[in-house]
Amino acid sequence: MIPAPFDYEVAESVGHALALLGDRDDAKLLAGGHSLLPLLRLRVTRPALLVDLGRLEELSYVRDKGASIAIGALTRHHDVHQAPLLQEHNPLVSYAAGLIGDPQVRHRGTIGGSVAHGDPASDLAAVLLALDAEIDIASAGGVRTVAAADFFQGVFMTAAGPRELVTEIRVPKLTGDHGWSYLKFRRRAQDWATVGVALVAKRANGGVESAAIGLVNMGATPLRASAAEQALVAGADAGAVAAEGTDPPSDTQASAEYRRHLAGVLVRRAAGEALG
Repeated sequence: MIPAPFDYEVAESVGHALALLGDRDDAKLLAGGHSLLPLLRLRVTRPALLVDLGRLEELSYVRDKGASIAIGALTRHHDVHQAPLLQEHNPLVSYAAGLIGDPQVRHRGTIGGSVAHGDPASDLAAVLLALDAEIDIASAGGVRTVAAADFFQGVFMTAAGPRELVTEIRVPKLTGDHGWSYLKFRRRAQDWATVGVALVAKRANGGVESAAIGLVNMGATPLRASAAEQALVAGADAGAVAAEGTDPPSDTQASAEYRRHLAGVLVRRAAGEALG
């Protein structure tokens, strides 16, 4: 289908983008476009204005921030995957970014666009949730910081309002006593994850001191598998309780029951990989 008519503006800075949004609720921000353009073609969304952020080089970076790594919202997935700072200090983010879509998607899609889209099937959303990442959101009133746990609020719903812009994501540096894994099941290489698992575990005294597990496509938002985290620390079977508290969808890819089964299998495998 052909998208409904809309106005188009190119933002020259973050301030300019916010000014273009003004007080309009009928505007959409355009970054890589891999999530928005299909919705436009299907007329699922019909914004009156598109604000193109593609030229805002000020939001494309990976920087050392002491205890964390800061990633600009317009950093392409390919650049996140290749960033030496992330490969050294948080390889989980680097690795997961390299599994998104196909090379075309990774060279155009951005981490901020993926996060702001709020898709529960997104790889990076669950990774950021497991890492307790922080997300900066800019508005005309300034910049506020939201924890990943509070950012994702529903299917395609986030804490970023219609006149706000995600500008930066910060992830902690993982130390040598941290193990990590990201595993996902999908029918084809470029498909969204049927189910995915992001796992970070801190090892101590031959056991697990703490664990964080983010689940992909197991509910209306990315979810923390709290029961599985507690089981892993206790030395119990984390996979047996991986689906506890989830509400997975049934669709053409898989039934809810199969997704629950997959979550258990992937959590067990991810735990073995992270602690191996």
